[in-house]
Amino acid sequence: MKLTARPGGPLIGEAAIPGDKSSSHRALILGAMATGETRIIGLLESEDVLSTVRAIEAFGVPVERSDDAWIVHGQSWQSPEGPVDCGNSGTTARLLMGAVAGMPDVRATFTGDASLSARPMKRVAGPLARMGATIDGGEYLPITVAGGRLGGIEYRNVPASAQVKSAILLAGLGTSASVSVVEPWPSRDHTEIMFARFGCPVSVDDTPDGWVISLGEKRKLSGCGLAIGADPSAAAFPLVAASITPGSDVLVRGMLVNPLRTGLYETLEAMGADIELSNERIQSGEILADVRVRGARLAPCHVGAERIPAMIDEIPALAIACAFADSESVIEGLSELRIKESDRLGSIVAGLAACGVTAIPDGDSLRIFGKGSVRGGAAISTQGDHRVAMAFLSLGVASQQPVEVDEAEMIGTSFPGFVEVMKSIGADIG
Repeated sequence: MKLTARPGGPLIGEAAIPGDKSSSHRALILGAMATGETRIIGLLESEDVLSTVRAIEAFGVPVERSDDAWIVHGQSWQSPEGPVDCGNSGTTARLLMGAVAGMPDVRATFTGDASLSARPMKRVAGPLARMGATIDGGEYLPITVAGGRLGGIEYRNVPASAQVKSAILLAGLGTSASVSVVEPWPSRDHTEIMFARFGCPVSVDDTPDGWVISLGEKRKLSGCGLAIGADPSAAAFPLVAASITPGSDVLVRGMLVNPLRTGLYETLEAMGADIELSNERIQSGEILADVRVRGARLAPCHVGAERIPAMIDEIPALAIACAFADSESVIEGLSELRIKESDRLGSIVAGLAACGVTAIPDGDSLRIFGKGSVRGGAAISTQGDHRVAMAFLSLGVASQQPVEVDEAEMIGTSFPGFVEVMKSIGADIG
């Protein structure tokens, strides 16, 4: 299904953003590993998260949907009858590989769709094998993991990856040995925060060698209640669209503003974006706020590699903002974008060029030569990437001419209702 975004007037109103994707995956998996019932409010009901629901059900864990919550009845896992299909979700595959690694009586084969099957898994399988799990497979899915009686590990997580870190911590629940992860700069920490909610505190220490994340002695999870805030990665698209559309004024309520997820918004502020936070509060261990963005003239930015872990999923949205800046922007440390759902870096460069914006990949960096306005008028090849599709539809509402994306069904993997949300604030997309 193709979609076209057409330029129009200002974007005005509240954008209803669904629950955070990263937190939703972790809430389900930890709830499934815990003793007792976990009740989750605000779970993102996207295709990727539903892949996690189906996966933990395959391990014999009951999950039910009530009127206002998802309920996970945690219990001992059983080896599934067949392969565990993770769909398009790398988080599902990588975190579940870690969970199974620490379960001596469980064995599972993980598969996925064509896109996921082309994404690297050795970065997770390697440390799990070092801990003592049996891994059958190579760089890509399908991979079979047989849990074992694991030993400890001190793993240097370079480049910093929250999925690799989370897989190791989940595996570490199956051993009493020392388990720690060292990062040169911190990756998103939803797993550490959620471990504490389930009664298993994780220590985080800033040392001369980097950030050291370590499991404590208590490694049994207890079911709990969780409420998930709005996803800052999903909110990026309507909020960036508001920032580049003159006269716009868009509000997102209850957005997750974890400091390790706000890289985009800090960068936009440095570019001159009009961003206002209010009503900050703590919910289920995370910081939430209401975020308001108004249209503003943007200056270029220079983003160093150390800031990328706090905004890795928002780079397509940032690239659109840079296209509307008035000079050259540079974003460094983007090697990870080559191995996302697509060659995301290549898709961004090609899409911007089609819309009349010069963008040059320079090793792991991206140079974008903004001109203050964007022609648009292009048909974008998304390569099946949901964030590329949403980024260029966001560009299309502020460009001089309409922008079409070649497919849009996959947007449901992370942001079901994206089109409806954009229309609700005045965007012309259809």
